[in-house]
Amino acid sequence: MIFGFVFLGLGILGIILPLLPTTPFLLLASGCFVRGSEKFEAWFKGTKIYKDHLEEFVRNRAMTLRQKIIINLFADSMIAIPFILSDSTIVRIVLLLIVIYKYYYFIYRIKTVKGAKLSSE
Repeated sequence: MIFGFVFLGLGILGIILPLLPTTPFLLLASGCFVRGSEKFEAWFKGTKIYKDHLEEFVRNRAMTLRQKIIINLFADSMIAIPFILSDSTIVRIVLLLIVIYKYYYFIYRIKTVKGAKLSSE
């Protein structure tokens, strides 16, 4: 439950800060609430934040191009830190494979829709 609220807070920050992705944090919050309590799961799914930023993704597995770009840039910047700091070739190769898979997944497995089709970005 605590992690659910932490991820919810980060998701709310993502609404305000354009470089912080909203959707992944709200997905993590939703997962934590599902595992933690039916009461909190129902509460979270009834919030405006869930309905505006997550419901459409959960229902249709689709994102706007803007959402995909922001999430990938944020993830790339987080992956770049250990890539730069690591001296291990194996670690760097694994990180590159993760980045390649991440782009494959976002391009081919998650539909891209126009912003107007989503309730909100």
